[in-house]
Amino acid sequence: MNSPNAQGPTDVRSTNRLAPRASLAMMLVLLAGCSFSDLKPQSHLLKPTDVSQTLADSAVSLSPAAWPTENWWISFKDPQLDALIKEALANSPSLRSAAAKVRQANALEAIEGAGLLPHVDAAMSSTRERFSSNGTTPVPVRGTWQNVNQATLNVGYELDFWGKNRAAVEAAVGRRHALEVDERAAVLLLSASIVQTYIALQNSYEQMDVAQTLLLQQEQIEKLTRQRFAAELDTQIDIKQSQASLPASRANIAALKELIELNQNKLASLLGKGPDRGRTITRPHLQSSNTVVLPTNLPAELIGHRPDVVAQRWRVEASGHEIDVAKARFYPDVNLTSFIGLQSLGFDTFSERSSRIVGFAPAISLPIFEGGRLRGNLDAQDAAYDLAVENYNQTVIDALRDIADQLSSLRWLKERLAQQNEAVATAQAAADLVNKRYAAGLATYLQVLATENSTLTETRQLVDLKSRALSLQANLSRALGGGYMPKILAPENASPSLAGN
Repeated sequence: MNSPNAQGPTDVRSTNRLAPRASLAMMLVLLAGCSFSDLKPQSHLLKPTDVSQTLADSAVSLSPAAWPTENWWISFKDPQLDALIKEALANSPSLRSAAAKVRQANALEAIEGAGLLPHVDAAMSSTRERFSSNGTTPVPVRGTWQNVNQATLNVGYELDFWGKNRAAVEAAVGRRHALEVDERAAVLLLSASIVQTYIALQNSYEQMDVAQTLLLQQEQIEKLTRQRFAAELDTQIDIKQSQASLPASRANIAALKELIELNQNKLASLLGKGPDRGRTITRPHLQSSNTVVLPTNLPAELIGHRPDVVAQRWRVEASGHEIDVAKARFYPDVNLTSFIGLQSLGFDTFSERSSRIVGFAPAISLPIFEGGRLRGNLDAQDAAYDLAVENYNQTVIDALRDIADQLSSLRWLKERLAQQNEAVATAQAAADLVNKRYAAGLATYLQVLATENSTLTETRQLVDLKSRALSLQANLSRALGGGYMPKILAPENASPSLAGN
């Protein structure tokens, strides 16, 4: 008596027929994998340990919590600046453009995601047709006119054995994340531009204060020169010299007023408003911070705090998945299609049960000879991956250099400010002394003019240095990422994952 588990002759023959087919399929898959095994990316991601940031001589304090806050500009303690940035973030066309790119990426991701799901569609047709008298159509339809009616519900699904569709979705996800971070980078760029323009506006006002003070002094000296001339202590030449400096000072004040309006116009543009909005911006009152504090583990943590670095990292991730897509194209595509519906000649029997049609059609396609198209596509994706990696590496290096530049400037600015304050005090003391001697008839106008010019030059430089201190404070916050904290980081391993890499 045969065992229930014993195989009969038919089972053995079926197994014998399937074995060669399975072996052939396995051989084709292996050949497909070998056909691109020599193609692979050449670049590698820069690791935090590969770069160093020397802070030992930077004269700044280190703190684990020294990263800027998201609203880093409030450290300047100017309510008008806070309101301007808030207005810009709500109205800027550049930010709306960045948001539109994110929405577009979301839509493209949804399109790629559709490849992971079955697709279902319905079709209906009614054709008036004359069948050939000499064709294969049997009697009585042969040589007659008939209405061919058909309605079907079609279902198709691609079996993603090699992960092609999944990799395409992951690539779209990476591009979307990159654009989301680009949107945050646009916010940082906009806020930093407003702060820098606002600092320039304050500098223009302060330079105008210096110019107006100088003009007042020149008017007083011109009046004193006339008195000296009346007392026969000076000549007409001295009067003309004292008068000559007045138009130049007034012209300088006019130029500074022009610069103020230009900065107001620029601020209005950054706000997404017309020039009239700029005229309502009053004089800034920014306050500089006397302390600078940096994060302790700067190179490693910078990768997650700079929007430009994070965005490039996501582009590397997307490029890695594009390589996986290109590799999967070397393998067979397996598609399943089926349909169910009704078909009949004429409408009288169309809805009858006997008019139903059902079909199921699995299909396998394997690229055999593509003229190098698939290899060229993979080679191009490898190069695109290398480009994304090197762009990422350069962005990390540039970010560290950006911070180092701000630290170098801040360190030497402190000494420059101290020396410049001393220079201004010395020049002002010399000018006061010469002015007193001139009033007493013990100094010439040329001496007055020389000390006046010296005081003006040194005071202008001091004003510029104070503005530079504010600018460096803003630049350091921007260089440290402007308070950006990613919601999700790109995976550490962004290398293409399919076999053959």
